[in-house]
This record gives sequence, C-alpha cells and structure tokens, in this order.
Amino acid sequence: MKIVFFGTPSFASIILDEIINNHNVVGIVTSTDTKKGRGKKIKESAVKILAKENNLPILQPLNLKDPKFVDDLIQLQADLYIVIAFRMLPKIVWEIPKLGTINLHASLLPNYRGAAPINWVIINGETQTGVTTFFINEEIDKGNIILSKTIEINNNITAAQLHNSLIVIGKNLMTKTIELFIKSDGHEINTIKQLNNSLKSAPKLSKELSKINWSDSIIKINAKIHGLSPLLSNNDLLKDVSICPSAWFEIHDEKEVKRIKVQKSEIVEIKNRNAKIDTDNSTYLNINFNNKALSIKNLQMQGKNPMNIKQFLQGNKIKDSFKLID
Repeated sequence: MKIVFFGTPSFASIILDEIINNHNVVGIVTSTDTKKGRGKKIKESAVKILAKENNLPILQPLNLKDPKFVDDLIQLQADLYIVIAFRMLPKIVWEIPKLGTINLHASLLPNYRGAAPINWVIINGETQTGVTTFFINEEIDKGNIILSKTIEINNNITAAQLHNSLIVIGKNLMTKTIELFIKSDGHEINTIKQLNNSLKSAPKLSKELSKINWSDSIIKINAKIHGLSPLLSNNDLLKDVSICPSAWFEIHDEKEVKRIKVQKSEIVEIKNRNAKIDTDNSTYLNINFNNKALSIKNLQMQGKNPMNIKQFLQGNKIKDSFKLID
C-alpha cells in the first residue's frame, strides 16, 4: 500500500517517522518554507526535514487546487492519504486515493473540532481526552470515525505534556488504523458516523485569548495557564510556540510595564488577604483571590529565559507599589 503524508509541525513529523519505518510512503506534502528571526533565516517544517532525511519526494504548494500540484499527486499513485496538522484539503485532493484520505485529530471527536484541541480540553477543565482517526470530507473534522483512544487527564497537566502524551497514543492509533486498511484488502472498513453538532469546539488561539484576565475566577485562570503552557518539566519548554504560546499578564513596577508569561501555577489556601500581590521575595509569588491564591511556579520575562519562581525572585524584587494591569 502506497501512502502520501500531509503535515507540518513536530507532532506530525514524529508520527510520520513511525509510518516511514513500517510502510511505503511515496511522498509528503507540507507547508512552504518560512523566514524566522532577525536574520530572516529560512525555516523548513519538521515534516520536510524528516522527508529530506529519508529521500522522499516533497510537495509544498501555495494553492492546494493548483492543477500542477494535483497532477503531481496523481502521478504518485498513492492508495491512501494521511493528514496530520495540516490545512483543510479541497475535495479535488482528498478524493484522489482509492482508499480515501484520513486524518488524526488530537481530541475525542465530535468534541473539540478545530485548530487547538490540545489546549481547549485543558482550558475547559476536561478530565478525559484522546485521539481520533477519521475520513476527511467536505466539512472540517466531521468525517466518519475509524478508531479512537481515550486517556484520563488532571488539572495539573500542561499543554506541552499533553501534546507529548498524545503523540505516543497517536502513533499507536495510526498504526492500528493503517493495519485496518491493509487487512481490508481494498474493501470498505467499518466506521462510525459523527454527530452533526458538538457543543465543545477548539478555535484557533490568539494573543488576546492568551492574556490573563484577573477578574476571571481563579479556577479559570489556572486552567488557562496550564492549557497554554509549553512547560514539560523544570524549565524545559516545548519549542513549538504555536501549540503552546503561554498565558501572559502585565505588571507595572513604577518605572515601566513588563510582560510576564506564566507557565505553571497552583491554587493554594491562604489565611489573610492583605494585598492582591503577595510575596516573600524569596520563595513564592501569589496572586490573591479572597481565601485562595494563585501561586506562580514557573514564568518567563519578555526577552529572558524561562525560570522557576525562586530563580525569578533572586533577580526581581516585588514591591507593594507594583500593580497588575487588567
């Protein structure tokens, strides 16, 4: 069975590597190269880098309906297309392979259709999530479900940690899905039709969404911090900022306004609420909410490296006059 793979970020490349090692991948489709940083250096997608290492044909179309691109796909004569973390495909593309075009989505469909399912399940305080394979059709994330796998999550998990957990189960689920196609020997495989509507969606993240609103409840703020956090462990961050942009707030330190990204927090009990910002300038930094406080554990100042709260307070003393900016 010949496969063409569509994808761009590291999440997709890790699963592509598993597929390459076990199946016949005849080409990949990925995003065009971008220019990053002050030097405007060319940045290739993680999927492209892996494809080059394996000497695979690479297509990088600007327009997915371009006749030249469509013809190039047809010439690859693939039986199955696999899509992970890529743009919405037009019908002229996804209807090409005889076995169809399938997608791996990082949620339990039909819930959390959209661009950022990993983040929104945490932001919304879900206790379960998972991955789903399904056939692509005319509507985003609404095709018939092939397989799914559920995992339990808690309110301490970060988006980066969940991202890495879903890669592991995603690889296994995609392997099982491909095996179904192989065993079917060209015959139709069993699927489950999705419900038409879902009350839980996963829209694209934005800078404004990532801003902490201190008038929100402490539970909501804590969930937002974890749902946008790139923290894996200690001060180790997931490098894909688009997946984990970090929640942020601004503080006025008498001289200027400083932006701080928060990457880990904890809700703690407090006895007295003397001020909104409470710290011993050594071991803790709390934002008080009545009888509870949001204790900031890991953060990153603009232009600085990530650090835990003790490291931060060693070089940044918080005064009573400092104010949070709404």
